[in-house]
Amino acid sequence: QVQLVESGGGLVQAGGSLTLSCQASGRTFSTYAMGWFRQAPGKEREFVSTISRYGSTTSYTDSVKGRFTISRDNAKNTLYLQMNSLNPEDTAVYYCAARPFAIGDRPEEYNHWGQGTQVTVSS
Repeated sequence: QVQLVESGGGLVQAGGSLTLSCQASGRTFSTYAMGWFRQAPGKEREFVSTISRYGSTTSYTDSVKGRFTISRDNAKNTLYLQMNSLNPEDTAVYYCAARPFAIGDRPEEYNHWGQGTQVTVSS
């Protein structure tokens, strides 16, 4: 069993930056591939990015490529999402999630979820 807690959300101006963190419990963090998802009001939960167990493989949805960077520090049991050049379309609740071994872009493939952190980007 792993517990995930996101932090780092907030209100920023368009063009600004935020770094989200996801702190995981337990001693088996490196067992999991990790992902970031987001959900805006009235929309389905959307894949943002994923990272393999040791960070050697990453993937991003097209809308954030070149602006967002996913990373992890297994020694600290922490997942990060660095977000640059934010725009109002990035406004959503951001969730981190974990799944055993393999990376994936479908929410149903992940079996552990954090509570979410709100990111609001003003124009």
